[in-house]
Amino acid sequence: MSLVVFNTLSREKEPFEPINDKKVGLYTCGPTVYNHLHIGNWRAYIFADLLKRYLKYSGYEVKHVMNITDVEDKIIREVKRQNKTLKELTEFYTEEFFKDRDLLNIISADTYTKATDYISEMVELIKKLIENGFAYKADDGSVYFNIHKDAEYGKLSHFKLSDLKENADNRLDKKDEYEKENAKDFALWKAWTEDDGNVFWDTELGKGRPGWHIECSAMSMKNLGESFDIHTGGVDNIFPHHENEIAQSECATGKPFAKYFMHNEHLLVDGQKMAKSAGNFYTLEDLIEKGIDPIAYRLWLYTSNYSTRTNFTIEAILGSQTALIRLKEAVLALGDDVGSVNNDLKNRFMEYLDNNLDSPKALALVWDLLKDNSISNADKKATILDFDKVLGFELDKIKEEIIPDEVLELSKEREQARAEKDWTKSDNLRKKINSLGYEIKDTDSGSKISKT
Repeated sequence: MSLVVFNTLSREKEPFEPINDKKVGLYTCGPTVYNHLHIGNWRAYIFADLLKRYLKYSGYEVKHVMNITDVEDKIIREVKRQNKTLKELTEFYTEEFFKDRDLLNIISADTYTKATDYISEMVELIKKLIENGFAYKADDGSVYFNIHKDAEYGKLSHFKLSDLKENADNRLDKKDEYEKENAKDFALWKAWTEDDGNVFWDTELGKGRPGWHIECSAMSMKNLGESFDIHTGGVDNIFPHHENEIAQSECATGKPFAKYFMHNEHLLVDGQKMAKSAGNFYTLEDLIEKGIDPIAYRLWLYTSNYSTRTNFTIEAILGSQTALIRLKEAVLALGDDVGSVNNDLKNRFMEYLDNNLDSPKALALVWDLLKDNSISNADKKATILDFDKVLGFELDKIKEEIIPDEVLELSKEREQARAEKDWTKSDNLRKKINSLGYEIKDTDSGSKISKT
């Protein structure tokens, strides 16, 4: 079996057949850098990382490009609110993004493209759209894409213009994001207004700045070519962002844009959409403050397929934290010798992931492997480390933990309290050990301490 993926363009699973034999061009919609990302944002990047890792594991050469949106409506509002320059704000949050990326063990993209470095490419693309008759200049100097000139508009989100309210607010505006039922011409270039402050570029199109959608088209095609293999993002990007990317790119070049569009589903929190007002909004830092290893979040995401809507709870992530600790302990217990990869299990692992990245089955296979008494510890270790090239749990970096003397002393006191059946003291000592960042687990062979 070879890789089969769900393509949003066709709404079907399709065999993956790259444009250029074993070379894959992969573009991921990256962060808009005006704040810390929440855990729903990170689902998109962990999914893209799993995809990239598996493509490489399967023998493909992958060129991965991810954009950094560093000029956009929300960014300009935040620049004014914080009284900072565009560069000050976006560079700070770009570095924060990279720090969190590394904590989640996400492999760096080959190229990160900042929108502000591609203004000239955007201008050239917009000029071509005007020349081809797909774009026009409005009275205020802004440039819009005429969706009625594109006969294929709607092919990604699978709707027809005739079924929608067209320009429902009865006027053109320059908003990048809008509801699906409000189909309208979208801004390619936004003429400067006083609200933009000092965020503008003087170009052949006039004084202004690019629209959000044109940014990704210019950056992806500049680095991957006018046609490339895979475009990833969250389902919230399907309309209008990715729909508009396809329209403007294909109308400018006359060529297909991305062959496959792959989208991860929404992440709910406590059964609701994440919102600060609902008290269910979490960043990666919030999880770390609760003592949760970022890799445990990665593991938890694998318990459902990337294309399935899933519900995050603190109870669930704590369960994955425990599972990660168990996994690391099991790998440590295998010893230092590394044998040979078990090919039968490797074939099953690939069979699962070939089916649209079926991570739940791949993860279950890891536990089956650890319980299989017919395989030597050395071969188990070789096989699980091989799988981890895809899963990204950093199992090759596990070392026997050195437990601080203070924690060891508290553990001894607790053992004594348990022997004396002083359960109140025992519980209090456990809490103290937990507060120092360690977990204590009672087993038949005694207490085991591990870092939380």
